[in-house]
Amino acid sequence: MGFFDGYNVSTSGMSAQRTRINVVSANIANAKTTHTQEGGPYQKQQVVFEDVLLNKSKTNNSNSIESNNDKNSAMELRGVGVKSVVSSDVKPILRFEPTHPDANEEGYVEYPDINPVVEMVDLIEAMRSYEANVASFNTHKNIDSKTLDILKV
Repeated sequence: MGFFDGYNVSTSGMSAQRTRINVVSANIANAKTTHTQEGGPYQKQQVVFEDVLLNKSKTNNSNSIESNNDKNSAMELRGVGVKSVVSSDVKPILRFEPTHPDANEEGYVEYPDINPVVEMVDLIEAMRSYEANVASFNTHKNIDSKTLDILKV
């Protein structure tokens, strides 16, 4: 593990959670949107994460003490990334509002199936994950600072 690997993992987590916070915020903001540019109601978005791996043979670190025969031993975790942002395929909720401009022939309006309470829980979870990555970054920084103080560099 290199000197900056802890920082890289923390910052990748912060970046991924920031994307999640933005997507969940958009879901909350559009919970009542009945008409989009594509037509129809807003579709709930969700973030899909993926682990970011680096081939160990490409690293310049020679301080690995032991090697194992694990099938994943050639890969090293570098953090997390956003694989994609996917739209939900949940059917919209129909409400009878005949005077609404987006009402169909029967007087029903299609609203996105977004529960603001669930979205707020997702938002709080993403914020806590972001804060945990910030704390990890700061802890790593403090450890490195103390190490440099001990070495008197």
